[in-house]
Order: sequence, then C-alpha cells, then structure tokens
Amino acid sequence: MDTGLLLLRLLAGLLIAAHGVQKVSFRLGGSGLAGGTEEFRRDGFRGGALTALAAGAGQIGSGLLLAAGALTPLAAAGAIGVMTVALTVKWPHGLWVQHDGYEYPLVLIAIATGLALTGPGRFSVDRAFGLPLWPGWSAAAALAVGVAGGLAVRALLHDRAAPAPPDRPGSP
Repeated sequence: MDTGLLLLRLLAGLLIAAHGVQKVSFRLGGSGLAGGTEEFRRDGFRGGALTALAAGAGQIGSGLLLAAGALTPLAAAGAIGVMTVALTVKWPHGLWVQHDGYEYPLVLIAIATGLALTGPGRFSVDRAFGLPLWPGWSAAAALAVGVAGGLAVRALLHDRAAPAPPDRPGSP
C-alpha cells in the first residue's frame, strides 16, 4: 500500500508542479511568463503576470508538497484549488479531454482528495518527521477549502464581461 501511495503522490504531484513551471518559464515546454499571462488572459482572467505567477507558484508548491508527502492535507487543498480553477475553465467543453474538457483536472482533484483521505504513506516527509496520521476530517477540510478557494479565485479574477475565448482545436 505504501508503495502505491508513493507512486500516486509522485505522479500527480510532479505533474501538477510541472504545469506550474510551464506557466512561469520556458522549461518543460512552457511559453515563459508572457505565455502564461496570455493563457490566463485568453481564458478571461484579470491580473496579468501576477495571476500567472500566483497560479504557477500554487501549482509548483502544492505539487511538490504532495509529491513529498509533506503537510499532506495542505498540499491536497492547494492542488484541489488550482485544479478547481482549471476545471471551471474547461467545464464548457464537457468532460472529455480530447475536446479540451475537464477530465484531467477532475482526476487530479480525485487523486489529491484520495491522498488526503489515506495519508501520504510510510515513504513520506510527514512520516519521516513523525507527524501523526492526519484525522479523517482533514480530508474533508482539504476538499472543502480547495474547492472553495478555487471557486473564490475564479469569482475574483475572472472577467465576466470578457469576450468568450476562441474555439480551441478539438472543441465541439
């Protein structure tokens, strides 16, 4: 079981962190901060470079914490928050990723929630520092705080008056 949790944490956490790196740099196929800023602008968000930096930092931080199994409920809440924002952007396209849908963010939200429920396992920073197994309510709190935080960011930064983004390749 511990090896399975380690695999899930590493895969999901490092993918989330890598998405953050792409938003703020040219690494891992990113378009630099200007490209990340433009992506958010196209998706109807205000805030310019600050929005891209905050999103990138949130993804990098929560992804690395999740991968390490460090402060697992907090890491899960952060990952759930950034993926909730992504889910709201992709929602109009439907579920399936081949149509630019929300399938991928939904899977990452489920993995982060599952890790908050199970705890990070034996091969984790939490365990190395002797932190007790997080109580079950911390998973519910991580999910609630993450979703509420993501929806709050969407409500605060998304420009409802902005024109709809152009159709993306593969969208219906």
